[in-house]
Amino acid sequence: MLKIAIIGSGSIAGAHIGAYLKFGARCRVVAVADIYEEKAQELIDRYSLPAKAVKDYKELLGEDIDLVSVCTPPYTHAPIAVDCLRSGKHVLVEKPMASSLEECDRMIEAARESGKLLSVVAQNRFKTPMMKLKSILETGLIGPIVHAQVDSFWWRGHSYYDLWWRGTWEKEGGGCTLNHAVHHIDALLWMMGQPSELLAVMSNTSHDNAEVEDLSVAVLRYPGGALAQITSSVVHHGEEQQLVFQGAKARVSAPWKVTASTAQPNGFPVKNAELAEQLAASYDSLPEVRHEGHAGQVDNVLTAIETGAPLLIDGESGRRTLELIVGIYKSASLGQNVKFPIGPDDPFYTREGIQANAIHFYEKTASVESFANAKITLGSDYKA
Repeated sequence: MLKIAIIGSGSIAGAHIGAYLKFGARCRVVAVADIYEEKAQELIDRYSLPAKAVKDYKELLGEDIDLVSVCTPPYTHAPIAVDCLRSGKHVLVEKPMASSLEECDRMIEAARESGKLLSVVAQNRFKTPMMKLKSILETGLIGPIVHAQVDSFWWRGHSYYDLWWRGTWEKEGGGCTLNHAVHHIDALLWMMGQPSELLAVMSNTSHDNAEVEDLSVAVLRYPGGALAQITSSVVHHGEEQQLVFQGAKARVSAPWKVTASTAQPNGFPVKNAELAEQLAASYDSLPEVRHEGHAGQVDNVLTAIETGAPLLIDGESGRRTLELIVGIYKSASLGQNVKFPIGPDDPFYTREGIQANAIHFYEKTASVESFANAKITLGSDYKA
């Protein structure tokens, strides 16, 4: 029976606890830590956990705990994860992995030195439409990918950035590109790989209580010539979200849609019904994901601890996602093309460098200590 600790009792902590409770025969939550200890206790009471509440996570470092879920603001991820790894605990850290590449590298090094697992939350990979789309791309039936479109459309009201740690480069680490589009960016990299360079712009159109962006657009170039575009937003009503892959032979997407074309003698298109039907049949034949979302990732981490099976999302994967996001911030802030990789000598490698060089759209004008518990939304289910 693996012993679990939750660090941070904000809204996302409930998703972690709910996931662990699905595997009650394999693990149990024994502690919840939060700088507001009463919030930790409220979480324990809400889920009837056999756990204790503590104010400082460091109280747990010497205890017999196998796995820690880090559910705190991004700027705290690295020190907490490093402390937990070095004290002999596996770590599952919420997105984004950290607020800088330098912090990611410290986390990866701590995992390597300790021999413990480090996984970064990317729960959308563990959804049936996403798993199926990944499998379809791997068949090669659509031909080489020539273009990808990522629409990470969310909507957040003005008061969203009133929470004390949100809306600042120092504590949140960025805006919608880092904290909302991170899952879609992770999925793009998982399915299409790393680009060689990008060009980006960003703006703050609707939230004058935040330093950070609420809208960004990036164009990526891949070594073979393919292009991809990413729109990250918290100003889109309806929150439609999609990933579209255009291959040389067909188009597929999440939510699922397939279209295939072939050329007439004059070059104009005609539908390739046979290929479209083949792709649809292949998609329909793929199995459903047994455990979706956070539960799927928790199952993956628990299995890795229990059996030594590989993690689907490890620290290196989390770092690659952040590297692309940092590239977007660098390009949009400096107005220049950015090539990868981004190394330690780059001014955007550290959190301090990002704070000094990234665009500050506004200064934070309001700050509330805590919101009352309220429902949060985790985005599209990518249903077909």
